[in-house]
Amino acid sequence: TRKVKKIAEELCGLEISKSQVSNIAKGLDEEIRAWRMRTLEGKRYPYLVMDARYEWIRHDKAVVKKGVLIVVGIDEDGYREALGVWCADLESEATWSGVFRELKERGLAGVNYVVSDDHEGLKNAISRHFQGVIWQRCQVHFIRNVLGMASKADRGRILALLKEITGAQTMESARNRLGEAVD
Repeated sequence: TRKVKKIAEELCGLEISKSQVSNIAKGLDEEIRAWRMRTLEGKRYPYLVMDARYEWIRHDKAVVKKGVLIVVGIDEDGYREALGVWCADLESEATWSGVFRELKERGLAGVNYVVSDDHEGLKNAISRHFQGVIWQRCQVHFIRNVLGMASKADRGRILALLKEITGAQTMESARNRLGEAVD
């Protein structure tokens, strides 16, 4: 409450009470809940990027380290969109499977290519929930921001290269096309 109060006062230049901070937080909680449950139907996300990071989070009157699971979708036009963020005690096949089930229930469709780190539980959940997609281990996460770092003029060309990679008939062919694209 003190941190939110301080930020709100710095941004708005007004003093606010603890109850006003509480009301702001309640409103934000509802907006976040609506965002997290929004439908994904009617839009295809051929590319997914997923990862977990660990953050200190207040939970049951204690501050503990928890996994924050993040899934970003890249749509057919090459635009990135955070599809969701979840907190978990640990990163495991079970927690990632829960994430993927929720995304599918919300209408996630059209996945062809997945980028993640080499976490065993995540890899197992990907192979279980996204059968037949190309999975790319990304240790330095350079693909995560490829389109976001490209100029608008280059996005079409880069997206075409990515479609060639994901449209490859075999993993070997996809890796060869990826090498050619990087070159």
